[in-house]
Amino acid sequence: MDLGIAGRRAAVAAASAGLGFASAEALAAEGAEVVLCGSDDGRARAAAERIGARHLVADLTDPDACERFVVEATAALGGLDILVVNGPGPTPGTAVDTPASAYQAALDANLLSVVRMCLAAVPGMRAQGWGRIVAITSLGVRQPYPNLVLSNTARAGATGFLRTLATEVAADGVTVNSVLPGLHDTARLQKASGPGGPDLTAVPAGRTGQAADFGAVVAFLCSAQASYLTGTTLPVDGGAHQGLL
Repeated sequence: MDLGIAGRRAAVAAASAGLGFASAEALAAEGAEVVLCGSDDGRARAAAERIGARHLVADLTDPDACERFVVEATAALGGLDILVVNGPGPTPGTAVDTPASAYQAALDANLLSVVRMCLAAVPGMRAQGWGRIVAITSLGVRQPYPNLVLSNTARAGATGFLRTLATEVAADGVTVNSVLPGLHDTARLQKASGPGGPDLTAVPAGRTGQAADFGAVVAFLCSAQASYLTGTTLPVDGGAHQGLL
């Protein structure tokens, strides 16, 4: 199916590897012009070369740098139609044992960075009457993960911002959605799972997802066909999240 985004201009954050790269790859395969970023110049350059994209370097734990990435990508592309928001997760910890002083860094990386990227992209999208914003967040916004209080807190706040933004810009032709990844076969999951692999007992699909599966969902949310789909938080998890809402 032609997603109708050939020639559209896309900025994809944290796309040197993993789900960010899979998202950038899927958009490039649909003919979008892509600028991706990563924290390491060599890895970002290599990722961009693999898919015929351009690259920038950005520290995505710093909200100022996140905003600069969107501004610089927009300048490089001559405008911006698609923004995929992504970034590194905070350190683990429980609510009882995590000190209050640890929260600011998590909020910078997983809430304020989201806000700054979106606010940098939205004015141009509204002016042209077309835009797609897709944020890669976490299933923890539906059901908080044990031992990940910083991620649960910051990303829940980001979800509130994204859904509020979606209602404000929908009439301007701009959609705002977030995708909640489950277990996908990335280097990060392999490292975290160890030699035994991830526990799949709670995954009805009975397997880990491929990164390309996730990228395809992101690309669809950026498509012409998805123009009436906004304000969603969509799990891409093989059925692991089983809440009614």
